Amino acid sequence: MTKSTRTRTTYRCSECGWETAKWVGRCGECQAWGSVAEAASVAPAGRTALAAVTSPAVPIGQVPVEDAAFRSSGIPELDRVLGGGLVPGAAILLAGEPGVGKSTLLLEVAAQTARTRHRTLYVTGEESASQVRLRADRTHAIHDELYLAAETDLGAVLTHIEEVRPTLLVVDSVQTISASGVEGVPGGVTQVREVAAALVRMAKTRNITTVLVGHVTKDGSIAGPRVLEHVVDVVLHFEGDRNSRFRMVRAMKNRFGPVDEVGCFDLSSEGITAVTDPTGLFVEHHSTQVPGTCVAVTMEGRRPLLAEVQALVTPTAAERPRRTTSGVDSSRLSMVLAVLQQHCGIRLHNHDVFVSTVGGAKLVDPASDLAIPVAVAGACFDVAAPAGVVAMGEIGLAGELRRVRDLPQRLAEASRLGFRVAVVPGERGPSKSRSPESWTVDGMRVLDVQDVASALRLLRLTKGD
Repeated sequence: MTKSTRTRTTYRCSECGWETAKWVGRCGECQAWGSVAEAASVAPAGRTALAAVTSPAVPIGQVPVEDAAFRSSGIPELDRVLGGGLVPGAAILLAGEPGVGKSTLLLEVAAQTARTRHRTLYVTGEESASQVRLRADRTHAIHDELYLAAETDLGAVLTHIEEVRPTLLVVDSVQTISASGVEGVPGGVTQVREVAAALVRMAKTRNITTVLVGHVTKDGSIAGPRVLEHVVDVVLHFEGDRNSRFRMVRAMKNRFGPVDEVGCFDLSSEGITAVTDPTGLFVEHHSTQVPGTCVAVTMEGRRPLLAEVQALVTPTAAERPRRTTSGVDSSRLSMVLAVLQQHCGIRLHNHDVFVSTVGGAKLVDPASDLAIPVAVAGACFDVAAPAGVVAMGEIGLAGELRRVRDLPQRLAEASRLGFRVAVVPGERGPSKSRSPESWTVDGMRVLDVQDVASALRLLRLTKGD
């Protein structure tokens, strides 16, 4: 050992790569037990020598932007999430549950890119080339500019890139590729870190748009070291219910665009297609007004979506009545029922309450709170809300309604889909310039209310109406 180096002993977590100077039984990053083991390393000592630069520093205004212009992926919904399309040299990580449709989506992106005469290389480490070919036949993704390779060795993948020289590279998945000479098994922390770093370097030096497929853990987070999310430019999460064909892509990180956009897709045996207007999937069209239903306007990123909330209230002799939800947070329902009892006089302590959404929609936006008491009150009194009504507003424990964000966009979407009345939280303060009771947006009447009790009285959903 030379004087310029010294040996130091560190302890590294085999699950997430977290390092510490002393041994501990539980990882301080991922909280896994028994995953921290000794990992000796050699750290350089002394000053770092000067080295030649690859290119001189220039004023930022003189840096050309033509080489980083967006190029459409061929799927408008994916372009929406990416902020405009694929960027040359960008590294994109797409993660999702097994079977959600990641490979199908990326095969379609590869085929669309090949149809624009941009050479594409699809590297599969989880399937054989013939299996991918069968999927390509089913989804009509056959093209001469789309190259396919089944490899699990990093060196072989880099060789394919040198020979094919693609514009778009898809690696499915990064956890199946292994680097020779690096300790660990494929999918381990050290292997994933080295493979990702090598592919990102290739993407930057060769100006290749690279898409890496990533696995997720049982709690839904991206598997592998946290550095994997740091080294890439874009992190996308592909999600959807196994019992539904509807899929959504969310941007968790995006260096080239917004991170509050979502893309909607329909997954079928014929492949995956973009859904530009998904509202119809979450709203049931009734021939007559049905008690126990209400439509809420929720925001998925920057996109307003209408979702129908349905409720069923039945008497019970059980000591503890049931509170069952689907698509709605159960703790949120418990809070709404407490508000109904305390501030609206609706007692449901001897009733079972079931609340669900249509089409598998998941309501996490607080603005969808008001639709729950409207549906529950309608089911309790067997009274239907007026036709063409949407309700939105966050409910406080005092029974008040709080203002919601992006209200103009929500109202415009509801008006476009034919709704004629909207119940929203009332404006407060001396600067209020419009009528305190109602106003109009695109032919839709908007009613301001201050609390849940006022909203139920307005919709004639209280006892005795």
